Amino acid sequence: MMAVRVANSCSVFRSAYLTPSSTLRCRALHFRSSYLRLPKTGVEFMRRLSFRSSVTAGRNRFMQSLVDSIMEEFEEMRSRKRIRASKKMALIGSQELTEDKLEKWVLQKGLLLEFQKDSERVLLAVAQKPDGKKNWMVFDQNGITSSIKPQQITYVVPGVEDFDHTDISNFIHKSQNLLDATLIEYAWAELLEKNNSVTAEELAEIIYGNTEPLECYCAHVLLSKDEIYFSTIERKGTFAVYEPRSTVLVEELLQRKHAKEAAEREIEEFVQLLKSAKAMPLHSKPPKSSWKMNEKIQHFVEALEAYALDMCKDNEQKKLAGAILKAMGLPKMSSATVNLLIDIGYFPVHVNLDLLKLNIRTEHSEEVLSAAEELLPVSPDFDEMIRKDLTFLKVYAIDVDEADELDDALSATRLQDGRIKVWIHVADPSSLVQPQSILDREAMKRGTSVFLPTATYPMFPEKLAMQKMSLQQGKLSNAVTVSVVLHEDGSIAEYTIENSIIKPTYMLTYESASELLYLSLEEEVELRILSEAASLRLRWRREQGAIDTAMIEPRIKVTNPDDPEPSINLYVEDQSGPAMRLVSEMMILCGEAVATFGSHNNIPLPYRGQPQTNIPSSAYAHLPEGPVRSSALVKLMRAAEIDFRKPMRHGVLGLPGYVQFTSPIRRYMDHLAHYQVKAFLRGDSPPFTAGQLEGIASLINMHIRVVRKLMNSSLRYWLLEYLRRQPKEKKFRALILRFIKDRMAALLLVEVGMQASALVSVGTQVGDEIQNFAVQLSKTFSFGCLLYTRWMTCMNTSPSKTYVLKSGVVVGI
Repeated sequence: MMAVRVANSCSVFRSAYLTPSSTLRCRALHFRSSYLRLPKTGVEFMRRLSFRSSVTAGRNRFMQSLVDSIMEEFEEMRSRKRIRASKKMALIGSQELTEDKLEKWVLQKGLLLEFQKDSERVLLAVAQKPDGKKNWMVFDQNGITSSIKPQQITYVVPGVEDFDHTDISNFIHKSQNLLDATLIEYAWAELLEKNNSVTAEELAEIIYGNTEPLECYCAHVLLSKDEIYFSTIERKGTFAVYEPRSTVLVEELLQRKHAKEAAEREIEEFVQLLKSAKAMPLHSKPPKSSWKMNEKIQHFVEALEAYALDMCKDNEQKKLAGAILKAMGLPKMSSATVNLLIDIGYFPVHVNLDLLKLNIRTEHSEEVLSAAEELLPVSPDFDEMIRKDLTFLKVYAIDVDEADELDDALSATRLQDGRIKVWIHVADPSSLVQPQSILDREAMKRGTSVFLPTATYPMFPEKLAMQKMSLQQGKLSNAVTVSVVLHEDGSIAEYTIENSIIKPTYMLTYESASELLYLSLEEEVELRILSEAASLRLRWRREQGAIDTAMIEPRIKVTNPDDPEPSINLYVEDQSGPAMRLVSEMMILCGEAVATFGSHNNIPLPYRGQPQTNIPSSAYAHLPEGPVRSSALVKLMRAAEIDFRKPMRHGVLGLPGYVQFTSPIRRYMDHLAHYQVKAFLRGDSPPFTAGQLEGIASLINMHIRVVRKLMNSSLRYWLLEYLRRQPKEKKFRALILRFIKDRMAALLLVEVGMQASALVSVGTQVGDEIQNFAVQLSKTFSFGCLLYTRWMTCMNTSPSKTYVLKSGVVVGI
């Protein structure tokens, strides 16, 4: 028991060898974990000290004699104090606790106490006076008077009855010189040998040789902060009894402590890397790949990435990210983590968090790519013998200018009887990909190609989709062709579906096709016939109750999206334009013909339908034709339905039946329809039953909803980014689509194609335009659900009209 009190003999070192300012303390006697056994007695401890001193000071006889003198003094002190210590301590085993060790203090004025200020702070204070029935007013070490509950008191310093609160800081200062954590180790070894429990006051006697208030408080602090050597076995109020832990448990806790310290050092090193990268210029920041070259650094940065996306795989990863953020002085928030990853160059400035969080497939596996490569040179055509040669037709492929997957094209002619015959040529990927093959399974998992302003992620591997499967200008291309002869009223007179081979003549954009239609060139008479057929079909569908939902839609293409200021190209498409109307009507016509074909031949297909609304569209005839009327009519639309056994009416399209068939490269449900139809054309049984189609569709539709959410949020983000870059003086036209509530109106920014809402002036009506509508982005932005959400300010030139655009929605101020 007395062995550890050699710590109080530091004065011998100071007087015999060191200068007065030296800070050599009890750590010279620090317990070393490298020893196989801990010293159980003071004599053994000093022998080890003597041994270590003889090794380290073999060339210094003075040090050896100094140690000998300490040994002699220690033995004398040990014998002199043995009797007094045994009488004072009266230590008992942990199984024999008595009320003597848990005596109660009566709180009164002048007592020096310790209390829990909050979850992280413990303060010293002096009791002043009662506050109510149970609480007490105290004056703490920071000079603040407050009321505390009895439960907050963690320790009452014994031997103090009328403490002056002005002396608290001095008391704390004195305690700092005595708070040596190594003393706990020595006391633990002594008490473990005797299997004794201890209170703070008893520990003070062991390590300091007295039970004065200062020493008792220091012993309490050492015990309360200790997480290795002692455990609390009894607590009553502010008093506690502790017992030494076993050697095995101490060793285990020490290992954990050392592991924790090592981990903290690793985190600190990683934090220094983060701070260094954060301070670098934008063009000099380390690439994302460099953060994954070292396994430990990769582990840390992946924890931050998971935290940013709210996708931590376990609590340990979450704790690690939280520790890194704390070390960086950042709040434990996903938004702060995203900003940090942007600041170090790991995330681009315009990071698409939706794309990361929704786990969208952006790459194909090596196995899938290898299977695609095998089909690229020469692949067998299972329908070669029944494929009809249509290379004599003039074929128009019309799509957006940056389209990569071209999966439909059109031809037309006027028959001798004056009727129009059209051919809808659809790419034939099912001639390359067989059901249940590796490429088919991968396409089914994806469900659809993903088209974002920044990139395209095709359903099939890129080379296969854009080269072998797509229709290509001037090259022989396999297709499935649906030919239709129209009655004069636009209804279907006759149709055929057959495997074909075509040679596309023109690859036109919507803009160039519209220009050719406007010029009405004689040599492009087939294009005019297609336009005439589209007009007949639109009129006929409207007579069948179809709802015209043509709107103004935005389309954005972003170049170099990883750059802080990438190039943004905005295209605003009027779906009622001649070229877009032509293409959409021919695709709808194809869908009706396939549905009719499937119905007549009992082929299980994904037949789509939409119940007719009870409100006639004529009720909205008073609204201006175009976006205003279309917006109102869309509100009438009921939920779409799908049946895999027989066609059902599609009220919005005005058709008795409809099957999506024209995009098999980018929509898996279209691809399934091709499997079914082509099997029938070969004389085989359909590869899928209606029940199987329904099961596949349920999985695909879940994924398609996720992809649609991603595409909508990505488009909205880049629209806002586009508006942010516009000059402050730029003006837009805002069309009032409808009123939401009172003067809150749904608007369409015509030149942008984006809808918003705002308070409008009294007297304005649906269909009115707000001229000179200016949009200005403020410097403030917030972190949205999955993408950055810009805050924008929109204002009319009239000083009385001011609006704020938040998350792309204008709300009135």
